[in-house]
Amino acid sequence: MEETLIEEGETNKDIEVAPALIAVHPTQKSVAVAVGSDLRVFDFQGVSAVSLVDDTSGPFHKDSIRAIRYSADGNLFVSAGDDKVVKIWSTESWCCICTVPSEKRVSAVALSNDSLYVCFADKFGVVWVVDLDGFDGNQMLVNKKAAPLLAHYCSIITSLEFSPDGRFVISADRDFKIRVTVFPKKPLDGAHEIQSFCLGHTEFVSCLDFVFTSDYPQGFLVSGSGDSTVRLWDISSGSLLDTCEVGAKAELLESNGKEEECSLAITDLCTFPDGTLIAVATQSLQGIVLLSCDLSTRTLSITRVVSIMGEAFIPTSLGMSSSAGLLWMVTGVSNLHRFDNPPLARVRIVSGFEKSSPGDPTVLEDNEILGGDKLLEKLQGSVSVEEKVFLAAAEAVKTAMSNLLVKKQYSTEKREFRKRARNDRKIKQ
Repeated sequence: MEETLIEEGETNKDIEVAPALIAVHPTQKSVAVAVGSDLRVFDFQGVSAVSLVDDTSGPFHKDSIRAIRYSADGNLFVSAGDDKVVKIWSTESWCCICTVPSEKRVSAVALSNDSLYVCFADKFGVVWVVDLDGFDGNQMLVNKKAAPLLAHYCSIITSLEFSPDGRFVISADRDFKIRVTVFPKKPLDGAHEIQSFCLGHTEFVSCLDFVFTSDYPQGFLVSGSGDSTVRLWDISSGSLLDTCEVGAKAELLESNGKEEECSLAITDLCTFPDGTLIAVATQSLQGIVLLSCDLSTRTLSITRVVSIMGEAFIPTSLGMSSSAGLLWMVTGVSNLHRFDNPPLARVRIVSGFEKSSPGDPTVLEDNEILGGDKLLEKLQGSVSVEEKVFLAAAEAVKTAMSNLLVKKQYSTEKREFRKRARNDRKIKQ
Protein backbone atom coordinates (compact mmCIF):
# COMPACT_ATOMS: atom_id res chain seq x y z
CA MET A 1 0.00 0.00 0.00
CA GLU A 2 2.81 2.39 0.92
CA GLU A 3 4.64 1.76 -2.37
CA THR A 4 1.42 2.40 -4.29
CA LEU A 5 1.05 5.81 -2.64
CA ILE A 6 4.64 6.70 -3.49
CA GLU A 7 4.17 5.68 -7.09
CA GLU A 8 0.99 7.69 -7.40
CA GLY A 9 2.85 10.69 -6.00
CA GLU A 10 5.54 10.27 -8.64
CA THR A 11 2.97 10.57 -11.39
CA ASN A 12 1.38 13.68 -9.89
CA LYS A 13 2.37 16.61 -12.10
CA ASP A 14 1.56 19.05 -9.29
CA ILE A 15 4.92 18.24 -7.69
CA GLU A 16 6.86 19.23 -10.80
CA VAL A 17 8.71 22.53 -10.74
CA ALA A 18 8.98 24.59 -13.92
CA PRO A 19 11.92 27.04 -13.89
CA ALA A 20 11.30 30.62 -15.01
CA LEU A 21 12.49 31.49 -18.53
CA ILE A 22 13.49 34.79 -20.15
CA ALA A 23 13.88 35.88 -23.78
CA VAL A 24 14.96 39.27 -25.14
CA HIS A 25 13.98 40.78 -28.49
CA PRO A 26 17.03 40.92 -30.84
CA THR A 27 16.99 44.74 -30.77
CA GLN A 28 15.57 44.89 -27.23
CA LYS A 29 12.16 46.19 -28.26
CA SER A 30 10.59 43.88 -25.69
CA VAL A 31 11.40 41.22 -23.12
CA ALA A 32 9.38 38.13 -22.21
CA VAL A 33 9.29 36.01 -19.06
CA ALA A 34 7.53 32.66 -18.73
CA VAL A 35 6.89 31.04 -15.35
CA GLY A 36 4.40 28.24 -14.95
CA SER A 37 1.65 28.83 -17.50
CA ASP A 38 2.09 32.62 -17.36
CA LEU A 39 3.60 34.44 -20.33
CA ARG A 40 4.52 38.02 -19.40
CA VAL A 41 5.78 40.54 -21.97
CA PHE A 42 6.98 44.12 -21.52
CA ASP A 43 7.27 46.57 -24.42
CA PHE A 44 10.16 49.05 -24.21
CA GLN A 45 8.94 51.22 -27.08
CA GLY A 46 5.70 52.03 -25.30
CA VAL A 47 7.25 51.49 -21.84
CA SER A 48 4.22 49.40 -20.94
CA ALA A 49 3.02 45.89 -20.25
CA VAL A 50 1.83 43.93 -23.27
CA SER A 51 -1.68 42.48 -23.42
CA LEU A 52 -1.54 39.20 -25.33
CA VAL A 53 -4.38 38.29 -27.68
CA ASP A 54 -5.13 34.64 -28.45
CA ASP A 55 -8.23 33.73 -30.45
CA THR A 56 -6.81 30.47 -31.81
CA SER A 57 -7.66 27.83 -29.20
CA GLY A 58 -8.70 28.95 -25.76
CA PRO A 59 -6.98 31.07 -23.13
CA PHE A 60 -3.23 31.08 -23.67
CA HIS A 61 -1.24 28.19 -22.18
CA LYS A 62 -2.93 25.82 -19.76
CA ASP A 63 0.20 24.22 -18.28
CA SER A 64 3.84 25.04 -17.61
CA ILE A 65 5.73 26.75 -20.44
CA ARG A 66 9.07 25.02 -21.07
CA ALA A 67 10.48 26.98 -24.04
CA ILE A 68 10.25 30.53 -25.43
CA ARG A 69 12.13 32.09 -28.34
CA TYR A 70 12.19 35.19 -30.57
CA SER A 71 12.95 34.85 -34.27
CA ALA A 72 16.22 36.27 -35.57
CA ASP A 73 14.44 39.29 -37.08
CA GLY A 74 12.29 39.75 -33.97
CA ASN A 75 8.98 39.57 -35.87
CA LEU A 76 7.87 36.26 -34.35
CA PHE A 77 7.82 34.76 -30.89
CA VAL A 78 7.20 31.11 -30.01
CA SER A 79 6.09 29.57 -26.71
CA ALA A 80 5.45 25.91 -25.91
CA GLY A 81 5.34 23.47 -23.02
CA ASP A 82 3.49 20.86 -21.04
CA ASP A 83 0.04 21.58 -22.51
CA LYS A 84 1.23 20.01 -25.78
CA VAL A 85 0.70 23.10 -27.92
CA VAL A 86 3.11 25.42 -29.72
CA LYS A 87 1.93 29.01 -29.99
CA ILE A 88 3.37 31.38 -32.58
CA TRP A 89 2.92 35.10 -31.91
CA SER A 90 3.35 38.22 -34.01
CA THR A 91 5.50 40.66 -32.02
CA GLU A 92 3.96 43.60 -33.89
CA SER A 93 0.50 43.05 -32.42
CA TRP A 94 1.24 40.30 -29.86
CA CYS A 95 -1.61 38.28 -31.32
CA CYS A 96 -1.26 34.51 -31.51
CA ILE A 97 -1.27 33.81 -35.23
CA CYS A 98 -1.12 30.02 -34.97
CA THR A 99 -1.50 27.21 -32.43
CA VAL A 100 0.07 23.89 -33.42
CA PRO A 101 -0.76 20.71 -31.44
CA SER A 102 2.02 18.40 -30.31
CA GLU A 103 1.70 14.68 -29.63
CA LYS A 104 3.69 15.02 -26.41
CA ARG A 105 4.92 17.69 -24.04
CA VAL A 106 7.32 20.15 -25.69
CA SER A 107 10.82 20.62 -24.29
CA ALA A 108 12.59 22.97 -26.77
CA VAL A 109 11.89 25.32 -29.70
CA ALA A 110 13.90 27.05 -32.43
CA LEU A 111 13.16 29.19 -35.48
CA SER A 112 15.08 29.06 -38.74
CA ASN A 113 17.18 32.13 -39.49
CA ASP A 114 14.85 33.17 -42.31
CA SER A 115 11.78 32.77 -40.03
CA LEU A 116 10.18 30.34 -42.48
CA TYR A 117 10.16 27.34 -40.14
CA VAL A 118 9.49 26.67 -36.48
CA CYS A 119 11.03 23.55 -34.99
CA PHE A 120 10.04 22.06 -31.65
CA ALA A 121 11.10 18.97 -29.73
CA ASP A 122 9.11 16.72 -27.44
CA LYS A 123 9.76 14.56 -24.38
CA PHE A 124 9.98 11.41 -26.54
CA GLY A 125 12.91 12.74 -28.55
CA VAL A 126 11.23 13.76 -31.80
CA VAL A 127 11.90 17.12 -33.49
CA TRP A 128 8.98 18.49 -35.49
CA VAL A 129 8.86 21.27 -38.07
CA VAL A 130 6.11 23.74 -38.97
CA ASP A 131 6.12 25.58 -42.30
CA LEU A 132 5.22 29.27 -41.92
CA ASP A 133 4.78 29.79 -45.64
CA GLY A 134 2.07 32.35 -46.24
CA PHE A 135 2.73 34.46 -43.17
CA ASP A 136 2.76 38.17 -43.92
CA GLY A 137 2.20 40.57 -41.08
CA ASN A 138 -0.44 39.71 -38.48
CA GLN A 139 -2.86 37.45 -40.33
CA MET A 140 -3.79 34.11 -38.81
CA LEU A 141 -2.19 30.91 -40.05
CA VAL A 142 -4.85 28.20 -40.07
CA ASN A 143 -4.62 24.42 -40.29
CA LYS A 144 -0.88 24.36 -39.77
CA LYS A 145 0.37 20.91 -38.77
CA ALA A 146 3.78 19.75 -37.67
CA ALA A 147 5.78 17.20 -39.64
CA PRO A 148 8.48 14.99 -38.07
CA LEU A 149 11.98 16.25 -38.91
CA LEU A 150 14.32 13.95 -36.95
CA ALA A 151 14.41 11.89 -33.77
CA HIS A 152 16.47 10.96 -30.70
CA TYR A 153 13.95 8.29 -29.82
CA CYS A 154 13.18 7.80 -26.12
CA SER A 155 15.54 10.58 -24.99
CA ILE A 156 14.30 14.01 -23.91
CA ILE A 157 15.62 16.73 -26.22
CA THR A 158 16.83 19.59 -24.06
CA SER A 159 17.90 22.26 -26.56
CA LEU A 160 17.55 23.20 -30.24
CA GLU A 161 19.62 25.68 -32.24
CA PHE A 162 20.14 26.63 -35.88
CA SER A 163 23.70 27.27 -36.98
CA PRO A 164 24.52 30.92 -37.87
CA ASP A 165 24.55 30.09 -41.59
CA GLY A 166 21.27 28.16 -41.35
CA ARG A 167 22.77 24.98 -42.82
CA PHE A 168 22.37 22.83 -39.72
CA VAL A 169 19.92 22.24 -36.90
CA ILE A 170 21.60 21.14 -33.67
CA SER A 171 19.77 19.10 -31.03
CA ALA A 172 20.95 18.04 -27.58
CA ASP A 173 19.45 15.40 -25.33
CA ARG A 174 19.39 13.92 -21.86
CA ASP A 175 21.65 11.05 -22.97
CA PHE A 176 24.75 13.27 -23.28
CA LYS A 177 24.50 13.56 -27.10
CA ILE A 178 24.64 16.58 -29.40
CA ARG A 179 23.49 15.84 -32.95
CA VAL A 180 24.26 18.08 -35.92
CA THR A 181 21.78 17.52 -38.75
CA VAL A 182 21.76 19.07 -42.22
CA PHE A 183 18.62 21.20 -42.48
CA PRO A 184 17.09 20.06 -45.79
CA LYS A 185 15.69 22.18 -48.58
CA LYS A 186 12.34 20.44 -48.06
CA PRO A 187 12.06 20.13 -44.27
CA LEU A 188 8.55 18.71 -44.33
CA ASP A 189 10.00 15.57 -45.96
CA GLY A 190 12.32 15.02 -43.00
CA ALA A 191 16.01 15.58 -42.31
CA HIS A 192 17.94 12.42 -43.20
CA GLU A 193 21.56 13.60 -43.37
CA ILE A 194 23.55 13.69 -40.13
CA GLN A 195 26.60 15.93 -40.35
CA SER A 196 28.21 14.89 -37.04
CA PHE A 197 27.77 13.98 -33.39
CA CYS A 198 29.48 16.06 -30.72
CA LEU A 199 30.28 13.52 -28.00
CA GLY A 200 32.15 14.14 -24.77
CA HIS A 201 29.76 15.29 -22.05
CA THR A 202 29.33 12.78 -19.22
CA GLU A 203 25.90 14.02 -18.06
CA PHE A 204 22.81 15.48 -19.70
CA VAL A 205 23.35 18.39 -22.10
CA SER A 206 21.23 21.27 -20.82
CA CYS A 207 21.87 24.18 -23.20
CA LEU A 208 23.39 25.18 -26.55
CA ASP A 209 24.42 28.42 -28.22
CA PHE A 210 26.78 29.70 -30.92
CA VAL A 211 29.76 32.05 -30.83
CA PHE A 212 30.70 33.69 -34.11
CA THR A 213 32.32 36.83 -35.48
CA SER A 214 32.90 38.41 -38.89
CA ASP A 215 36.19 36.49 -39.06
CA TYR A 216 34.42 33.22 -38.19
CA PRO A 217 30.90 33.59 -39.68
CA GLN A 218 30.23 29.85 -39.57
CA GLY A 219 30.61 29.98 -35.80
CA PHE A 220 31.42 27.41 -33.14
CA LEU A 221 29.00 25.63 -30.87
CA VAL A 222 29.12 25.94 -27.08
CA SER A 223 27.26 23.54 -24.79
CA GLY A 224 26.54 23.34 -21.07
CA SER A 225 25.90 20.13 -19.17
CA GLY A 226 25.06 18.44 -15.91
CA ASP A 227 28.75 17.47 -15.73
CA SER A 228 29.40 21.17 -14.82
CA THR A 229 31.45 21.85 -17.95
CA VAL A 230 31.07 24.19 -20.90
CA ARG A 231 32.51 22.79 -24.13
CA LEU A 232 33.47 24.32 -27.47
CA TRP A 233 32.83 22.35 -30.67
CA ASP A 234 33.50 22.36 -34.41
CA ILE A 235 30.13 21.14 -35.69
CA SER A 236 31.36 20.25 -39.19
CA SER A 237 33.54 17.46 -37.81
CA GLY A 238 32.04 17.08 -34.33
CA SER A 239 35.47 17.77 -32.85
CA LEU A 240 35.79 18.90 -29.25
CA LEU A 241 37.96 22.03 -29.26
CA ASP A 242 38.10 22.91 -25.57
CA THR A 243 36.51 22.14 -22.19
CA CYS A 244 36.07 24.61 -19.34
CA GLU A 245 35.45 23.22 -15.85
CA VAL A 246 33.00 25.87 -14.71
CA GLY A 247 31.69 23.79 -11.81
CA ALA A 248 35.02 23.79 -9.95
CA LYS A 249 35.07 27.60 -9.90
CA ALA A 250 31.40 27.80 -8.89
CA GLU A 251 31.90 25.27 -6.10
CA LEU A 252 34.81 27.23 -4.63
CA LEU A 253 32.74 30.40 -4.53
CA GLU A 254 29.53 28.77 -3.35
CA SER A 255 31.03 26.81 -0.48
CA ASN A 256 33.28 29.64 0.78
CA GLY A 257 35.56 27.08 2.38
CA LYS A 258 32.76 25.02 3.89
CA GLU A 259 32.65 21.31 3.26
CA GLU A 260 29.31 20.94 1.61
CA GLU A 261 28.18 19.36 -1.60
CA CYS A 262 26.95 21.75 -4.27
CA SER A 263 24.77 21.05 -7.29
CA LEU A 264 26.86 22.29 -10.18
CA ALA A 265 24.89 21.48 -13.30
CA ILE A 266 25.03 24.18 -15.98
CA THR A 267 21.45 25.41 -16.27
CA ASP A 268 21.82 27.98 -19.05
CA LEU A 269 24.36 29.93 -21.07
CA CYS A 270 24.20 33.01 -23.26
CA THR A 271 26.77 34.15 -25.81
CA PHE A 272 27.54 37.83 -26.42
CA PRO A 273 27.07 39.39 -29.88
CA ASP A 274 30.79 40.06 -30.39
CA GLY A 275 31.64 36.40 -29.78
CA THR A 276 34.12 37.08 -27.00
CA LEU A 277 32.13 36.37 -23.83
CA ILE A 278 29.78 33.65 -22.60
CA ALA A 279 27.61 34.06 -19.50
CA VAL A 280 26.96 30.81 -17.63
CA ALA A 281 24.42 30.01 -14.92
CA THR A 282 24.84 27.00 -12.63
CA GLN A 283 22.45 25.19 -10.37
CA SER A 284 23.68 26.68 -7.09
CA LEU A 285 25.72 29.81 -7.75
CA GLN A 286 24.12 33.14 -6.77
CA GLY A 287 25.30 34.91 -9.89
CA ILE A 288 26.90 34.06 -13.21
CA VAL A 289 30.31 32.93 -14.45
CA LEU A 290 31.76 34.85 -17.40
CA LEU A 291 33.88 32.87 -19.86
CA SER A 292 36.23 34.37 -22.41
CA CYS A 293 36.14 32.72 -25.82
CA ASP A 294 39.17 33.11 -28.10
CA LEU A 295 38.08 31.88 -31.50
CA SER A 296 41.53 32.24 -33.03
CA THR A 297 42.96 29.68 -30.58
CA ARG A 298 39.63 27.83 -30.05
CA THR A 299 39.87 28.12 -26.26
CA LEU A 300 37.62 28.92 -23.31
CA SER A 301 38.71 30.40 -20.00
CA ILE A 302 37.01 31.78 -16.90
CA THR A 303 37.23 35.59 -16.80
CA ARG A 304 35.29 36.52 -13.69
CA VAL A 305 32.26 35.76 -11.56
CA VAL A 306 29.48 38.33 -11.18
CA SER A 307 27.80 37.72 -7.83
CA ILE A 308 24.28 38.79 -6.91
CA MET A 309 24.55 40.29 -3.45
CA GLY A 310 21.79 40.77 -0.91
CA GLU A 311 19.34 38.11 -2.02
CA ALA A 312 19.25 34.40 -2.86
CA PHE A 313 19.24 34.89 -6.62
CA ILE A 314 20.14 31.74 -8.57
CA PRO A 315 19.45 32.38 -12.30
CA THR A 316 17.30 29.84 -14.11
CA SER A 317 17.52 31.52 -17.53
CA LEU A 318 19.66 34.12 -19.33
CA GLY A 319 18.98 36.38 -22.30
CA MET A 320 20.62 39.14 -24.31
CA SER A 321 19.78 41.26 -27.34
CA SER A 322 22.14 41.66 -30.26
CA SER A 323 22.13 45.46 -29.99
CA ALA A 324 22.35 46.32 -26.29
CA GLY A 325 25.06 45.51 -23.79
CA LEU A 326 22.70 44.21 -21.11
CA LEU A 327 22.53 40.66 -19.82
CA TRP A 328 19.05 39.74 -18.56
CA MET A 329 18.60 37.11 -15.87
CA VAL A 330 15.54 35.57 -14.27
CA THR A 331 15.04 33.20 -11.40
CA GLY A 332 11.78 31.64 -10.34
CA VAL A 333 9.63 28.56 -10.27
CA SER A 334 6.04 27.46 -10.60
CA ASN A 335 4.16 25.32 -8.09
CA LEU A 336 5.99 26.63 -5.03
CA HIS A 337 4.71 24.47 -2.20
CA ARG A 338 3.48 25.83 1.13
CA PHE A 339 2.99 29.30 -0.35
CA ASP A 340 -0.24 30.65 -1.80
CA ASN A 341 1.55 32.82 -4.33
CA PRO A 342 1.25 33.11 -8.10
CA PRO A 343 4.21 31.69 -10.06
CA LEU A 344 7.27 33.51 -8.80
CA ALA A 345 9.83 35.32 -10.96
CA ARG A 346 12.63 37.78 -10.15
CA VAL A 347 14.43 39.73 -12.87
CA ARG A 348 17.94 41.19 -12.59
CA ILE A 349 20.13 42.88 -15.21
CA VAL A 350 23.92 43.07 -15.56
CA SER A 351 25.37 46.06 -17.42
CA GLY A 352 28.87 47.24 -18.27
CA PHE A 353 29.58 45.05 -21.31
CA GLU A 354 29.63 47.88 -23.85
CA LYS A 355 33.01 48.75 -25.34
CA SER A 356 32.36 52.33 -24.27
CA SER A 357 32.10 51.12 -20.64
CA PRO A 358 35.57 49.90 -19.66
CA GLY A 359 34.55 49.21 -16.04
CA ASP A 360 33.60 45.89 -14.48
CA PRO A 361 30.12 44.43 -15.10
CA THR A 362 27.65 45.54 -12.44
CA VAL A 363 24.22 44.35 -11.38
CA LEU A 364 21.67 47.13 -11.79
CA GLU A 365 19.44 48.11 -8.92
CA ASP A 366 15.70 47.95 -9.49
CA ASN A 367 15.42 51.73 -9.78
CA GLU A 368 18.06 51.75 -12.54
CA ILE A 369 16.18 49.38 -14.86
CA LEU A 370 14.52 50.81 -17.95
CA GLY A 371 10.80 50.55 -17.32
CA GLY A 372 11.26 50.60 -13.55
CA ASP A 373 8.32 49.47 -11.44
CA LYS A 374 6.12 48.95 -14.51
CA LEU A 375 8.54 46.35 -15.87
CA LEU A 376 8.98 44.60 -12.53
CA GLU A 377 5.25 44.55 -11.86
CA LYS A 378 4.64 42.85 -15.22
CA LEU A 379 7.55 40.41 -15.42
CA GLN A 380 7.75 39.46 -11.74
CA GLY A 381 4.05 39.65 -10.87
CA SER A 382 4.87 42.23 -8.19
CA VAL A 383 7.50 44.91 -7.63
CA SER A 384 8.90 43.22 -4.54
CA VAL A 385 9.08 39.59 -3.42
CA GLU A 386 8.73 38.48 0.19
CA GLU A 387 12.08 37.19 1.51
CA LYS A 388 10.81 33.85 2.85
CA VAL A 389 9.10 33.12 -0.46
CA PHE A 390 12.28 34.00 -2.31
CA LEU A 391 14.37 31.68 -0.13
CA ALA A 392 11.95 28.80 -0.71
CA ALA A 393 12.10 29.45 -4.46
CA ALA A 394 15.91 29.41 -4.37
CA GLU A 395 15.85 25.95 -2.77
CA ALA A 396 13.37 24.72 -5.38
CA VAL A 397 15.58 26.07 -8.18
CA LYS A 398 18.52 24.01 -6.95
CA THR A 399 16.65 20.74 -7.49
CA ALA A 400 14.56 21.67 -10.54
CA MET A 401 17.12 20.74 -13.19
CA SER A 402 17.86 17.34 -11.69
CA ASN A 403 14.17 16.52 -11.44
CA LEU A 404 13.73 17.43 -15.09
CA LEU A 405 16.77 15.84 -16.69
CA VAL A 406 18.51 13.28 -14.48
CA LYS A 407 17.30 9.81 -15.42
CA LYS A 408 15.23 8.10 -12.77
CA GLN A 409 15.71 4.42 -12.02
CA TYR A 410 12.60 2.28 -11.51
CA SER A 411 11.99 -1.30 -10.47
CA THR A 412 10.12 -3.59 -12.86
CA GLU A 413 6.94 -3.16 -10.82
CA LYS A 414 7.20 0.64 -10.89
CA ARG A 415 7.80 0.66 -14.64
CA GLU A 416 4.63 -1.37 -15.20
CA PHE A 417 2.69 0.95 -12.91
CA ARG A 418 3.91 4.02 -14.82
CA LYS A 419 2.96 2.45 -18.15
CA ARG A 420 -0.60 1.91 -16.92
CA ALA A 421 -0.80 5.51 -15.69
CA ARG A 422 0.47 7.15 -18.90
CA ASN A 423 -1.75 9.84 -20.38
CA ASP A 424 0.30 10.78 -23.45
CA ARG A 425 -1.53 8.83 -26.13
CA LYS A 426 -1.26 10.28 -29.58
CA ILE A 427 -3.69 13.05 -30.42
CA LYS A 428 -5.81 12.97 -33.53
CA GLN A 429 -5.09 15.66 -36.05
